[in-house]
Amino acid sequence: MAIKVLVVDDTILYRKVIGDILKSDNDIEVVGTANNGKIAISRISSLQPDLLTLDIEMPVCNGLEVLEYLRHNHPQIGAIMLSSLTRKGGDMTIKALNLGAFDFIPKPEGGSMAENQAFIKKDLISKVKAYARRHAIKGLLKGRPLATPGKIEPPATRTAATATVKTTPVKRRHNPSTIITIGISTGGPNALTRMLPMLTAPIGVPIVLVQHMPPLFTKSLADSLNNKCSLTVKEAEDGETLKNDVVYIAPGGKQMKIVANIGSHGKVKITDDAPENNCKPSADYLFRSVASLYKERATAVIMTGMGNDGTKGLRLIKRHGSPVIAQDEKSCVVYGMPKEAVNAGVVDISVTLDQIAAEIIKTVKNP
Repeated sequence: MAIKVLVVDDTILYRKVIGDILKSDNDIEVVGTANNGKIAISRISSLQPDLLTLDIEMPVCNGLEVLEYLRHNHPQIGAIMLSSLTRKGGDMTIKALNLGAFDFIPKPEGGSMAENQAFIKKDLISKVKAYARRHAIKGLLKGRPLATPGKIEPPATRTAATATVKTTPVKRRHNPSTIITIGISTGGPNALTRMLPMLTAPIGVPIVLVQHMPPLFTKSLADSLNNKCSLTVKEAEDGETLKNDVVYIAPGGKQMKIVANIGSHGKVKITDDAPENNCKPSADYLFRSVASLYKERATAVIMTGMGNDGTKGLRLIKRHGSPVIAQDEKSCVVYGMPKEAVNAGVVDISVTLDQIAAEIIKTVKNP
């Protein structure tokens, strides 16, 4: 049975573009469209969608109001947001993710229909299928059969090799870590909102972090997290020296690495180097620099997200004997990046989202 999608956008062009893209895949059924949130809400009961593609900025009833309605009345229905590439769009997208949206796709600015289709198609189908896999595996859609794109095995038939993780606990070392580095993608804003406040200042080290997001959105994420954490959270700036108890988020659309500096900590270098693993910023790019500069005195964390970004960099971090912590499958929105790292044999311990902070603290404190 195909996953049922309701397309909601106030612009006829985007309803056409998104609908055509989704209809091109046999595992996805477009059950209807709506040009504002109020109409979408009125059609949910009759159309019974599994997922909404949802514009944020709409007249009458916007995407955030629809998410509030879904949260209280249809929590089993998911949403993928379409967001404008503006600071306002970034702020609203972070609010949408905090309200429970599965993920988002930035809207292209201008261009022909063909160009817009190519821009959106790059991410849309993979994210819809990631949503379908997540709910098929966890059984959250009220027992209704749901397409499992990519031939994902149901839980009962998965092998022990894929269902368990052979890892060893992270132990306190004689020389504690002096930096934490994190890679995260799909599901990241909500995961960080939950995990980072558990790291209570002072922890005595800086944190450098890649969250896959476009320009402007990372600034919105940093501001949102900063209001929730005792640590300072900011979008990283080129040339600044790392400080303890500060979380530096790589700017969207740029690459970030840590380079040598006078003093105990490195400094941030922001570049326009090419994407890696189709990601800019890339966790691999950041992890390589941390491995090179901090060697055995780093702690790496790989969290929820699609794809394999981060695994190559984690190999270098692990080669120096530094600990690697992964978020476990059960607590991930998408078990992609952590799974690749686990399968590569570079993870020391795989734990739930709520246990990550405690494992980090073990690595930065003196025994």
